[in-house]
Order: sequence, then structure tokens, then C-alpha cells
Amino acid sequence: MNRKSVTAYISGVVILAFGTALMEKADFGMSMVVAPAYLLHLKISEMNSFFTFGVAEYTLQAVLLVAMILVLRQFRPMYLFSFVTAFFYGNVLDVMIRLAAPLPSEGMPARTILYLAGLFFCSLGVAFLFETTIAPEVYELFVKELSAKYGWKLSVCKTVYDCVSCGVGVILSFAFFGFGHFEGVKLGTIFCALVNGWLIGQCQRLIGLTPLSSSLKSS
Repeated sequence: MNRKSVTAYISGVVILAFGTALMEKADFGMSMVVAPAYLLHLKISEMNSFFTFGVAEYTLQAVLLVAMILVLRQFRPMYLFSFVTAFFYGNVLDVMIRLAAPLPSEGMPARTILYLAGLFFCSLGVAFLFETTIAPEVYELFVKELSAKYGWKLSVCKTVYDCVSCGVGVILSFAFFGFGHFEGVKLGTIFCALVNGWLIGQCQRLIGLTPLSSSLKSS
């Protein structure tokens, strides 16, 4: 395990958690990837305050990990380390949400800045996680493994996965809070679903890593 991989791993988790906290503060809608977990957090935390956003994240990722193994019909020991990453990320996310709480979010300009900054940092965090040899979160692992197994372009696979997550978020929003009432999934979520795959590729180019479109060709 080299230093570059460890640096990419830690940077990815921390930056991604920070970006997610900013988007939660902006309240324009969460990233489509985390929207289902956020909605579970909103609903269950009404009855159990222990069920924080971070707890919801690693709980849902444990379920997704099992689903991934069933879909791919394969299991590797490193898959289990993805849950360790999810647990690490969930705890960092709860810390970042507390740190972001004092940030000003009154008015459209402040919320817009928080949202755009959050979107950028989320994409940058994922770009780092795609480059580490340490198991990423289950979200990223699922996309990475599907792309590698079927030879799909990673950026396209990521965009499709994001859109499916967005759809699941909409369904959960309606189920939990009623039709016509969007919670967690808003216009910002739709925008993120459309541009996130492209933005991750740009972030990889920005920091001098392998372009998203060519990642894993040697895997």
C-alpha cells in the first residue's frame, strides 16, 4: 500500500463528507447517491435520534454491498473493506455536518454558494476514491466493479447509477412524506445526477489523475 493511495483514500473520504455536509446545509437537494440514505435518516430519526445521516449511510451501504455481490455473482475479500470505508465515511460525515452547522445559509445567494461548493467537493472526493487501491465506499465500488466486469465506460456507468439512485430517492420521498412534497430530492438533486459523472472526470483531470473515461482499462 503506497503513500499516494493512502493519501487519495483519506482525502477522498474527508472531501466527500465535507461536500455532502455543504449540500445538506444548502437544502437544494442532496446528491442522488446519498439521497436514499438521507431520506431514511430523516424518517427514522423522527423515532430514533441515534439514526444520524452517517449511520444511515453505512447501514444502506451494507445492504447495497450484498446486492452488488448478488448482481455480480462474485465475492472478493476486499469487498468487506468497502463497508469499513463506509463506516469511516459515516462517522466523518456526522462530524462535518456539525462543523458546517454555523455556516450562513439564509437567502438564495448563500444557499447557492453552499450547493455549488458542495457539488464540487463531492465530485472531487469521488475522483480521489476512484484512484485509490484501498476499497472505496460501496457506492463507488459498485460502479467500479460493474464497469470493469462488463467493459462499460466508467463515466457513463456512473451517470446511469446516479440517475437510478435519484429515482429511488424520489420514490422514498413520496413514500415517507407524501406526493407533492419533495424532501431531500429537489432540483439540485436532478442537476447533480446529470452533471456528476462529467464533473468527476474534470476533477480527475484537474488534479492530474487518470481521466475517468479511461480508468480501469488495465484492470
